Amino acid sequence: MSIILDRRLNDKVVFITGAGQRLGSMTARYLHAAGANLVIHYRHSKVGAQALKNELEQQRENSVRLLQADLLNTDGLDLLIQTAAAFWGRLDVLINNASSFYPTPVADSTAAQWDDLMGSNLKAPYYLSRSALPFLSAQQGCIVNIVDIHSERPKEDHAIYNMAKAGLAMQVKTLAREFGPAIRVNGVSPGAILWPEQGEHMTDENKNAILASSFLKRRGSAEDIARTVLFLVRDADYITGQIIAVDGGRSLYI
Repeated sequence: MSIILDRRLNDKVVFITGAGQRLGSMTARYLHAAGANLVIHYRHSKVGAQALKNELEQQRENSVRLLQADLLNTDGLDLLIQTAAAFWGRLDVLINNASSFYPTPVADSTAAQWDDLMGSNLKAPYYLSRSALPFLSAQQGCIVNIVDIHSERPKEDHAIYNMAKAGLAMQVKTLAREFGPAIRVNGVSPGAILWPEQGEHMTDENKNAILASSFLKRRGSAEDIARTVLFLVRDADYITGQIIAVDGGRSLYI
């Protein structure tokens, strides 16, 4: 028996949605450093996506491609996956990371907000995964969904987002059953990692209260999420249907 301590993702192709910024961009860096070729999707973050491509291709030429798309356009998702697979003639990994996040108090929520939040957080990952099925099956590949602590612990005034992420968590388990044995499907559930950039103002008091309601009493980092995704992609050959909470124990805090 040989023990491999430094497995590589050389020649594997990873498609990451919403990878032009925040958690998606850090995840892209880690997977690229492990040897993967990347297809980076963005909607509005063209500048960030192009900067990330330039950064990574300074390390390894011709290793990153960009795709712009609105994931709410369900009819275009088949072509998006086909295009991603055509760049290098294969697709090994799908990371469903793209997400909309903002408050929707129940009394004031709108149908447009429902369509946006459910579309980006639940519907798009489902249809992308379905479209990717034949490509991932051919490579014995995997899917990783970025879920959220609020899939289990609902955040006040974020009813639609909470429900969408809860659905995404069930999607992990359902597709693991439907897509096995050829494809593994797992999730990562972040806690306090990055504070919101839009849609909600958080005071220092709010932030401190969140950090206090965890066992580690501190905020995590984007690197914590990226390392966990890398583990699920590269090292977790016998793990499927699971969601790893990366939240400092907050999901267990009473």
